[in-house]
Amino acid sequence: MRQLVCIALFLIFSSCAWAHTGSVSGKIYNNETGQPLSNVNVVVNAEKSTTTDIFGYFKISGLKPGNYILKISYVGLKTIEKPIEVREDENAQILEQLTPSSIVLADVTINTGHTQNLSNISALDIELRPVQTSQDVLRLVPGLFIAQHAGGGKAEQIFLRGFDIDHGTDINLSVDGIPVNMVSHAHGQGYSDLHFLIPETIENVDFNKGMYYADKGDFTTAGYAAFHTKKTLDKSRIKIEGGQFGTFRTVAMVDLLGKNNDELPERKQSAYVASEYYMTNGYFNSPQNFNRLNIFAKYNQYIGDDKLLTASFSTFSSKWDASGQIPERAVKSGMIGRFGAIDDTEGGETSRANLNLQFINNLSNRTAITHQLYFTRYNFNLVSNFTFFLNNPEEGDQITQSESRNMYGYKGSFFRELQFLGKETQLEIGAGFRYDDVNDIRLSNTVNRKEVIRDLSRGNIDQTNLYAYVNETLELTSRLSLNAALRFDHFVFNYVDALATNYERRANAKSMVSPKLNLNYKLGPNTSVYVKSGMGFHSNDTRVVVAQQGEKIIPKAYGLDLGATFKPTRSLVVNAALWLLDLEQEFVYVGDEAVVEAGGATRRQGIDFSARYQAIKWLFVDVDLNFTNPKSKDDPEGQNYIPLAPIFTSIGGLSVKLDNGINSSLRYRYIANRPANEDYSIVADGYFLVDAVLNYTQPWFEVGLSIENILNAKWKEAQFDTESRLSNEIEAVSEIHFTPGTPFFLRANVSYFF
Repeated sequence: MRQLVCIALFLIFSSCAWAHTGSVSGKIYNNETGQPLSNVNVVVNAEKSTTTDIFGYFKISGLKPGNYILKISYVGLKTIEKPIEVREDENAQILEQLTPSSIVLADVTINTGHTQNLSNISALDIELRPVQTSQDVLRLVPGLFIAQHAGGGKAEQIFLRGFDIDHGTDINLSVDGIPVNMVSHAHGQGYSDLHFLIPETIENVDFNKGMYYADKGDFTTAGYAAFHTKKTLDKSRIKIEGGQFGTFRTVAMVDLLGKNNDELPERKQSAYVASEYYMTNGYFNSPQNFNRLNIFAKYNQYIGDDKLLTASFSTFSSKWDASGQIPERAVKSGMIGRFGAIDDTEGGETSRANLNLQFINNLSNRTAITHQLYFTRYNFNLVSNFTFFLNNPEEGDQITQSESRNMYGYKGSFFRELQFLGKETQLEIGAGFRYDDVNDIRLSNTVNRKEVIRDLSRGNIDQTNLYAYVNETLELTSRLSLNAALRFDHFVFNYVDALATNYERRANAKSMVSPKLNLNYKLGPNTSVYVKSGMGFHSNDTRVVVAQQGEKIIPKAYGLDLGATFKPTRSLVVNAALWLLDLEQEFVYVGDEAVVEAGGATRRQGIDFSARYQAIKWLFVDVDLNFTNPKSKDDPEGQNYIPLAPIFTSIGGLSVKLDNGINSSLRYRYIANRPANEDYSIVADGYFLVDAVLNYTQPWFEVGLSIENILNAKWKEAQFDTESRLSNEIEAVSEIHFTPGTPFFLRANVSYFF
């Protein structure tokens, strides 16, 4: 690895010239928005390929003199094929605009980029799957399931690759580079609330599985999902949506500058503002009184041809009541109905404001420097009751978790494409920090959401993460690429216990080194196979870290993926992978009880399969299958199940996109039964659901209809094996406690474009 770092540093200052070859370069625009297009596939004679950068630039070197066919493609835009002539020691330049077109799966290009194995699927899914809510956004990741169990305002519980990720312990989530995961959170480590993201503002989702990516740090074990909002609007819009259970939603997105002041093809600046208001009473017997307000504004300025300044601001607030999880015995006995409650005074409120500044300087079409500064102001208050009258028979076990935090961060990177010993190489060096200042983080016993009986935990947290990485991708041959990377993270943890008699600052620090090594081989124009390997980690709560001096306070994760992305026919794209993930022993802070629980080492292994098929011009079929064998490594056979870890999941459906503006989808979600405890004596029931969406879109308006749970299945959305006691019980009972899933739910919407 030392040799790798030395070579990488040397490459910054040196390159070797190609002998007797030429090159082709250019810039690609979106004809409709006037914006440069990034991640456009550019292929020469179905052999050498690349993608455009954020400025729309591309360059392919090492071409022998001669005539070639250049293919430029992007999902949802019309593919261009044009002849070019390459001359010795010369660079052929082009300028092209892509126009909107019907989706054609034949345009999807398989390349050798080690992070691109699922990117084609991502682009297709955004085009083909109508996204209605923030929850739908997460479901774009193949194999990812979510569950809501606190009135719609709480972050969803996440399941992926044999993990019960809780609210974000093992998946790295970000929006425009701002971390979503909250470290050392009042409710749980990695808590990730995506409700501040307005679905209609999403431009693309960059996601992948595993811990093989140098620029992704904390929480990247099962994978990551990076959401990027639109740079500009092709049209302004107003949308109104209404449905059952007192549901109402409105969205407004307005282009502030328009296109008239810019000279085509390039639009030098753009600005827009978006807002969302959502309310619902929900399908529970006790109204949820849920309200959410989002406001988002974004400005982009291209300075010349090589600089981009982006500034954005968002604010979000949400309030709700909740019925909470209910025990099976209460429903079976008739004490409450399926949508009833034991304690219907649960609920919460939360808010988040983000300020984000990004500056990209393209020193040439082969070198770029990026800077990002972000700030987040966050408040959280959640009232829950999981055990009812187990600990306090008189007043009940209601708890309130709250915090207020400021989060500051910086990211910087240097990227350069080089030629070394006649081979193309890409070098990226990055560094940054994240500082969380968490004030009055608190867990209290309460009554009726108002009266505090006692504080179980209360204090202030300061947590800092400093990091740097070097990432090198070398094209060993025209078909084989090697990616090697090394990431360094240093954490500093501080906690002041407000309940202690004397003032005492408890501190700890930990450093992590995470190497990555990936190979990608292009067997042919339509097949790419890959091997990914590396180390990753997820941090633990500061209150755990300062209490566990000398222990494995930040457990390591080790991963290996063997997979392939291929197109067996022009109309079928498939990704398949065998994978293995080991996680060291860890300590987990249980925010609901203010205690530390030790967990042993685990192993997860499985098979992922995803397919996208265009049956005919207007009909698309997709399916994701995920098999996992999650087990504890320290416990005996039969006692080594991981509670709530998914074993088999599948998502799929049909999508229709007609030229006359009609588009629709019929989709299913299936998760099999899984263990709710370590010996599988208690089962978390699986479910099969079917949803549908129908839209009719014209240049100036759109009308739509969506139905969740068409079959009106009775299903359990969130499930836990919990010990509790009801008010009329003498002994405690341990059994499944659940939140009932959405019944048949009909919504209609209308949009006006201008």
